[in-house]
Amino acid sequence: MAGRRQPIVAVLGHVDHGKTSLLDHVRSLGEYGRASVMDREAGGITQHIGATEVPVDVLNELCSPLLGGKSFDSPGLLFIDTPGHHSFSTLRARGGSLADIAILIVDVMEGCKPQTRESLRVLKQSKTPFVIAANKVDRLHGWHVERGRAMARAMRDQSKETIELFEQRYWGLVGQFAEDGFNIERYDRVKDFTKDIALVPISAREGEGIQDLLTVVIGLAERYLAEQLTDIEGPGQATVLEMKEERGLGRTLDLILHRGSISKGDEVVLVTNQGGVSTHVKGLFCPRGMSEMRDAGNRWDDSDVAYAAAGIKISAPSLDGVLVGTTLRVVNSDEGRVAAMAAADEESNLSIELDEEGVCIKSDTVGGLEALAKELGSKGLPIREASIGKVSRRDVRSAEASSDPLHRVIMAFSTDILAEAEAEIEGSDAGVRHIGSDIIYRILEEHEEWVEQRVLEMEEERREKVAYPGRILLLPDHTFRVSKPAVVGVRVLAGRIHVGQRLLKQGRRLGQIKSIRLGEESMKEAIQGAEVAIAVGGVTVGRQIDEGDVLLVDIPESHARKLRKMEMTTVEREVFEELLDLHRKEDHFWGR
Repeated sequence: MAGRRQPIVAVLGHVDHGKTSLLDHVRSLGEYGRASVMDREAGGITQHIGATEVPVDVLNELCSPLLGGKSFDSPGLLFIDTPGHHSFSTLRARGGSLADIAILIVDVMEGCKPQTRESLRVLKQSKTPFVIAANKVDRLHGWHVERGRAMARAMRDQSKETIELFEQRYWGLVGQFAEDGFNIERYDRVKDFTKDIALVPISAREGEGIQDLLTVVIGLAERYLAEQLTDIEGPGQATVLEMKEERGLGRTLDLILHRGSISKGDEVVLVTNQGGVSTHVKGLFCPRGMSEMRDAGNRWDDSDVAYAAAGIKISAPSLDGVLVGTTLRVVNSDEGRVAAMAAADEESNLSIELDEEGVCIKSDTVGGLEALAKELGSKGLPIREASIGKVSRRDVRSAEASSDPLHRVIMAFSTDILAEAEAEIEGSDAGVRHIGSDIIYRILEEHEEWVEQRVLEMEEERREKVAYPGRILLLPDHTFRVSKPAVVGVRVLAGRIHVGQRLLKQGRRLGQIKSIRLGEESMKEAIQGAEVAIAVGGVTVGRQIDEGDVLLVDIPESHARKLRKMEMTTVEREVFEELLDLHRKEDHFWGR
């Protein structure tokens, strides 16, 4: 195994399709098994990336029934658990994906979902090979499950009816993946892995089929990725996953070392908001056994050196401002230091396109910020400001300065808002909104809801200030007072009526609406379809107006100019055009 690193495996898939359940099972394997991390994740969804190392002896023992006496050449597998396509798509190593190979989990009962398709798009873009894990087969009616059993045996032990149900789901997946240009085939029927994507049925909860999945993954990596798995020489490179305060160590960095090696005392260059910084590794630690990095607790072994690929922790001076999701570079020469600092300076410039007008976004990591920006970009939403860290008073004031009320929003992914910023929002008259969550799709959903609500509010504000055109019918047998003022029942046939508007009959101006009532309730306006009583000054029923008359509701000329630029319904627009025609017979430039 000398000269070969272990493959890095990303686990992707739609929310609730079983990514973390699969890794929980992997972590429970062998004598080093660890407990579930599901309870700690926001909404049960993994939002920060963790890493779990599975040693080759555990893999060989687990997969031995399928290996026919052979054993794996790699030192093991290093799993990175991602929040779906988001962080995976922004974690980069040497210009490509941090992962060598991916497992795409799909719920066999639900099929491809939006995040499944987005994951496929990212996998295609990054040219990352992958295997499909068709999860939750134990939910198929009649499926007989046996914990830890190989899927090759499980398929033979199912009834004919259950296998038929599986085949129906399987062919449904074949069709869905074909829509995205992928040919898939059940793993035990694949003849050419370069042409077909292998699908492995599994039950992540029961551990059924996991050994088949791992056998296919490591087999593919060893067969087709030998070149990149042996390209491990040279200075170490790692991706920063998280910065933490550790008792007795101070600030530490959790890293994925994906190339070369790193030792105690090494000079390293890191990326901050201000560009590259140089420091030295003071402490180097590796998680013991199969501990997931975020849950290793005190299960860290003090080490002198670590080799790719590995999840590690380092302590070092001057870690302030290091950007999560960026690259650590080991330096062993003056020339190397110059190159590393130049690369770090370039990486510190966020690859997010900013506009003069747009929303404000925040995150605790570079990857998170880029992922949120990418989602907003796909929806055509411009970004005016993007930065790492907690939401501050400065962010609120920046959002207030936006000329578009719908851009006065701060979207914060996995980062908090400072108390001073909350107080600033509460005291703001500009309508600034803060939307924060540990889950990106919830931020997007809440933003859509806020925009819908804000548009309605703005529309109502405009409508209250502008008189809209309308058409009314004086209802037969609904005259309550003949004059001073006349009180009549009307139906609003089109548009709307407001208190204060004048009425037109055959182009002639009549009285003015003094009040609108519905039963005992007094109203400012009535909209199309409403039947209300109106008091009209300056007219007498039986003289200027009669029951059964259809009257137009007039608008001031200054309001007509505003209405031309505003949204109106089709019927409102028809009445508006009719009023324009009437007024322009006397004044050609009326309302222009």
